[in-house]
Amino acid sequence: MKLQDKTIVITGGGQGLGLTMALSFAKDGANIALIDLNEELLKESVKKVAAAGNENIQVNYYLANVSKENEVEETFQQINKDFGGIDGLVNNAGILRDGMFVKAKDGVVSKKMSLENFQSVIDVNLTGVFLCGREAAVHMIEGKKEGVIINMSSIARGGNMGQTNYAAAKAGVVAMTTTWARELGRHGIRVGAIAPGVIRTAMTDSMKPEMRDRLEKMKPVGRLGEAEEIAHTAKYIFENEFFTGRVVEIDGGLCM
Repeated sequence: MKLQDKTIVITGGGQGLGLTMALSFAKDGANIALIDLNEELLKESVKKVAAAGNENIQVNYYLANVSKENEVEETFQQINKDFGGIDGLVNNAGILRDGMFVKAKDGVVSKKMSLENFQSVIDVNLTGVFLCGREAAVHMIEGKKEGVIINMSSIARGGNMGQTNYAAAKAGVVAMTTTWARELGRHGIRVGAIAPGVIRTAMTDSMKPEMRDRLEKMKPVGRLGEAEEIAHTAKYIFENEFFTGRVVEIDGGLCM
């Protein structure tokens, strides 16, 4: 799929990876629909994305909680109406609520992961992917679109200390990706996943220098990833018509 004149929906599009992907796709002539919960960020993002593309592209934003079924259904219906169809989706929205499963010392438990923190991450990072993927697929099928769905996973899907909730959600995302690719292929819809390692963001920039240095030295490439490199990977999945049902690890060689 060439991105020119295609409509791509990006969740979590108000900042970070979502915004970087939107800017990249707009430069290739794609129409962009951004979904997020922060209207102030979304308004600024729309300006940036519109400026990155040509004068003919369409850019809109939508306020929605991806974990709420009625909001997702209504939002995708509106996007489909506003743009005259949906060609692609990047399921990028996600949150972190890190903490040890059980924290203990000398046989004394001092803390345990709350159900609230577990469930909130599952709701956004897994249920949200399910709901947005489902609605995008519905409109692609009904609109007879040969579309692409990209789900953002993580190298943490294999398990990571302090991230029981996040790892479970990101593993589920990969399982759904493979399942959807098998189910939706008959409708001309391809599905792929991206599993980033540590990507340079405002959060990593604020780390203590020694912690950042330690992260960089763990990677064979000797540095953190860049958001533009994730956007480049997403573009590859969109454009490679033989790619489906697979996850691409972009981690600088950390997981080998």
